[in-house]
Amino acid sequence: MIIGIDIGGTTTDIVGLKDGKILSPVSVKADDPITSAAGALGKFVEILDLSLSEIKLIAATGVGSGQIRNKLLGIPVKKIDEFDSIGTAGAYLSGLDEAMVISMGTGTALVNVRNGMIQHWGGSGVGGGTMVGLSRKLLNITTIQTLMDKASKGRLGMIDLTVGDIAGGALVNLPESATASNFGKVSDEANSSDIAMAIINLVGQTIALLGISAARAEKVNDIVLTGKLSILPLIRKVMDGVGNLYQINFLVPKHAEFGTAIGAAIKAQKLL
Repeated sequence: MIIGIDIGGTTTDIVGLKDGKILSPVSVKADDPITSAAGALGKFVEILDLSLSEIKLIAATGVGSGQIRNKLLGIPVKKIDEFDSIGTAGAYLSGLDEAMVISMGTGTALVNVRNGMIQHWGGSGVGGGTMVGLSRKLLNITTIQTLMDKASKGRLGMIDLTVGDIAGGALVNLPESATASNFGKVSDEANSSDIAMAIINLVGQTIALLGISAARAEKVNDIVLTGKLSILPLIRKVMDGVGNLYQINFLVPKHAEFGTAIGAAIKAQKLL
């Protein structure tokens, strides 16, 4: 069995790969990289009732992987480039040969995949960290789930300026509901739910538009979403709205939230 570990900015993900099957993805809070990686591994073997001797190799990736040495709990460790992991996962999980893969975590990374070639296209500091930071400062909310619950009753019209607000109706190729300016019309009557929804809208639209621009530049038709934000319903609703406007489909494959860890395991298996 090969283990993939993605040590990110806020969480550490771990997944097993055996005979081509993905086993028991687990996520733990990432404080210290070494401690979180060891803790994730311990949790994983406990869930599957494994012995450490059954694990052939650990494929480590993510921003914290550089602090992991050549062995973890006596198991050999191979470092896998994070962007290779993202691209490998996007192609493997979606079954596509060509796609723009977006990893939506604390920040956002874009990786272009074309017939086995993987290229880091770019990225943005706008991501889950942005959502948490803004919600903490503006709403005194410290978790994404609480933000989601609050935003479910939010009214974007109390915060965002739309095309209809400016033009009095739709413009060519732009419906009147299209966002003209995020946080461009903050009403004195806006409540915390409205602000929460506007934060999610800001992050979701920014990532969606960045992905669409990248896909168009590379002339690919599919955008694959991975990472923790990819499975949040409100984020998906916002991104699908942008996708509909530009006639682009965002795909979220099974296990998308553990994509980078899965990609590391698959890449390591190919290198053996």
